[in-house]
Amino acid sequence: MSAPNSLSLVSVGGGSRTMVLVHGFTQTGASWLPLVEELRLLIPDTRFLLVDLPGHGASTDISADLRTTADLLVSVGGPAIYVGYSLGARVVLHAALQQPNVLESCVLISGTPGITDDKERAQRRASDELLADRILTIGTRDFIDEWLRQPLFATLSPSQARRDERYANNAEGLADSLRTSGTGTQSPLWDLLKDCYVPMLLVAGSLDTKFRDIASQMGDVLPDARTAIIDHAGHSAHLERPAAVAQAIANFLEDS
Repeated sequence: MSAPNSLSLVSVGGGSRTMVLVHGFTQTGASWLPLVEELRLLIPDTRFLLVDLPGHGASTDISADLRTTADLLVSVGGPAIYVGYSLGARVVLHAALQQPNVLESCVLISGTPGITDDKERAQRRASDELLADRILTIGTRDFIDEWLRQPLFATLSPSQARRDERYANNAEGLADSLRTSGTGTQSPLWDLLKDCYVPMLLVAGSLDTKFRDIASQMGDVLPDARTAIIDHAGHSAHLERPAAVAQAIANFLEDS
């Protein structure tokens, strides 16, 4: 693994505004293509930047924690609308807190400000360390298959899971991502939310009760936030119901 340099990205389309999309753990920037296809119909005058996070895709050799990753993200994305899912949502939230003047607005899909309980957070960190060892032991392909068998992803169909894109990652990169940017490593950000004035859309699937509740709790604290609950979707709402998520984002941008 190397020191942070510049995150890899792919640009899709063009227009007067820019949207930066930040994927979840085990994914790559290409995981956003189903959503981008829908977004291009609703907000056509937009350039979409699909970023590969450290340890993933073409950024697999980069190692960085969440705070550093957020700065790297803003350095390649610039002034833009930022959309993040899961791990990507946690990165985008850090960016909103660290560089609020650069983010025009942001969308967090299945995101969290972190675990507040010290003991629970330490347990999660230990669990992530074991999981990182597991990736290195069994390899990327078997780990991805195990990862997607979690109840969290039970509502994803085989085609929606986009396994081939996930298989393209390597074990070393994924293990490092868990160790540097896993939820257990994240300092809780809840106390900072009240001072975050970046317009924010909080998205969760109706079937993902944990993150639906987190979105509701965040919405109660953030000064400028809206919540969109996507019916008949779980943790990966943007993969399960891309048209519905795209419509929620388009409505948010129109009203912002």
